[in-house]
Amino acid sequence: MLFYQCTLTLHDNIFFATREMGILYETEKYLHNWALSFALFEATFIPKPYRLQGAVAQRPGYLETANEQNLLVLNEHGIYVFPALPLKWSYQVNTFKAAQVPYYGQSKQFGERGANRNYPINYGRAKELAVGSLYQTYIIAREPISIPRWIRLGKWASKIQVDAQRLPANAIQQKSGEYSCTHPLNPIDLPGSTRLLLYNRIVMPPVSLVSQSRLVGNYWQISKPDHWSNSHDLSHEVCLPSGVSYGANIAVTPT
Repeated sequence: MLFYQCTLTLHDNIFFATREMGILYETEKYLHNWALSFALFEATFIPKPYRLQGAVAQRPGYLETANEQNLLVLNEHGIYVFPALPLKWSYQVNTFKAAQVPYYGQSKQFGERGANRNYPINYGRAKELAVGSLYQTYIIAREPISIPRWIRLGKWASKIQVDAQRLPANAIQQKSGEYSCTHPLNPIDLPGSTRLLLYNRIVMPPVSLVSQSRLVGNYWQISKPDHWSNSHDLSHEVCLPSGVSYGANIAVTPT
């Protein structure tokens, strides 16, 4: 198994509507691994249909084989992307005004007929991850793969620089037992043989992540070799569960 360590640098603000509180739309500081997987491998490993029609057009099917654009394709190639851990991040709050859907429409102001909330209905505030925020993630692959230098992510298709480097084999050890994982994980992607003991829950769609977790099972221990100085941040050991794959053993199959 090959390991790639990736450092992600934001060159645009990133916005996801992770939480909606009145007119405030907040972005979680973690980057979800399913979103990163599409950003990194769409049109290379994940099919990118020209257009979607019918029921699948408005419904995501991340783990459904009937959906042409699903993540199970990466399982077949032995590729997995972990969620991204924020190393350095900041926020920027921007006010936006929503466009009218009809060809011609008049903005609804506070107190007007049709404005049934106690604030104007056509504007809001987006709490976005700011330019310069820095993230780290890991990609595992069965065979050597090409990782794009630039990707786009989020509602605004924001630009992110990807610095990837392959970790040497002597930096990775296969172990088994109880261990702590400081890297965020997607619990749905964990194998059935791995058990979560303790964790902090990161509530975000489509699947909540966990961080600062304590687990039991097989894992990889990644540490910096004495003679190797190419890593951005391998000053401390990182433990990641082995056997991870998209959907693990809960993937939906057509009936």
